[in-house]
Amino acid sequence: MLSIVTTTINEPTEATKRYAKLALNNDWTFYVVGDTKTPHKLYEDMAGVSYLHPDYQEKKYKELSDSIGWRSIQRRNIGFVEAYKESNNKIIATIDDDNIPYDDWGSDIKVNTKINVNHYRGNTYVFDPISPTSYHDKIWHRGFPLDYVPERKKAQLLQDKEVEVKVQADFWNGDPDIDAMARLTVKPYCDFNSEKGLFPFTSENIHPFNSQNTFLSRDVIPHYAVWPHVGRMDDIWGGYYLQTKIKPNQVIFDKASVYQNRNEQDLITNLEKEIIGYRNTLSWVLNCCTINSDLIPDETKKFLDIYFNEFNK
Repeated sequence: MLSIVTTTINEPTEATKRYAKLALNNDWTFYVVGDTKTPHKLYEDMAGVSYLHPDYQEKKYKELSDSIGWRSIQRRNIGFVEAYKESNNKIIATIDDDNIPYDDWGSDIKVNTKINVNHYRGNTYVFDPISPTSYHDKIWHRGFPLDYVPERKKAQLLQDKEVEVKVQADFWNGDPDIDAMARLTVKPYCDFNSEKGLFPFTSENIHPFNSQNTFLSRDVIPHYAVWPHVGRMDDIWGGYYLQTKIKPNQVIFDKASVYQNRNEQDLITNLEKEIIGYRNTLSWVLNCCTINSDLIPDETKKFLDIYFNEFNK
C-alpha cells in the first residue's frame, strides 16, 4: 500500500488529477496539504484526494505548522507526519504538482526489497546522480556541490551489488531537476529513458536526491523532511541528512516515471534561493551533515526538533 504526499497552491493540475485517479484505482491514499492560497473547495470535492485544510493543520499540528510558516512548499512535511500516523502504508511517495505521472507510475517500486543494482563511482566525494547519463557533460543534479562541478567526469561503472532499498528516486523526463545556474545557461530537455541498461543504479558515495518523484520506506520517514528556511536546499539537505541514518547506496535512482511540465518560475529568484547551498553544501556534507552545525539556520533547527518529536508522540 502506498501514500502519496504533495502540497500545492494551484487549481488541480494535470498531474494532481492523474495522481488522484491512480490513488482511486489502486486503493492508495493521496494527501494534498493545503496552504493559504490553495483553492480548498476544489480539493475537498476531488475524488481520490485526502485534503488537509489549513484549519485542520492548525488544530492538529499547531506547533509544527508555526515552525514551517505559510506560503511554503515545505508544508508537505505535515503530509509526511499525517501519512505516517494515519495509515499503515509501508511506502510514502513525495511528488510535485507539475510532474505528470506516466500510466505505469508506481507499478515498479523497489522500496523495502533487496535487489542487485548498478553501482557507480564519481571522481569526487559527493556523487552526482546525473553523471552516469549521457547528459553528464552539460548538467548536474540540483544540490550537487558547485565546488565539484569543474571536476566532474562521467561516472565509473562498478560491479553490481545487492542493496536493501529504502529510497527510490525516480528520474524525470522533460525539464530536469537541476540548479538554476545550469537551467539559465543550458535550458535542457531530457529523455533519460532512452538510455538503455542504466537504471536502476546507486553509489556508495553520498549524493543529492529530491522530493519531486521519490518513494520512501515508512521506516525512514522519522528521519526525513524537506527543511524550511534554507531556500531550494530544502529537500536536498533533508536527503543528505537521511543518508547519515542509512547507507547512501540504500538510495537508488530508477527510470523516469514522470514528465515534468515545469510550473512557471523566476529563475533568478531560484538562483538566489540556491546561494545558501552554493556557499555551504560541501562544507556541511564534509562535516557529516550535523544538524547542530552553525551552517544550519536556528529556525530550521527549531523546526527539526519539533518535526522529529512528532514521531514520538
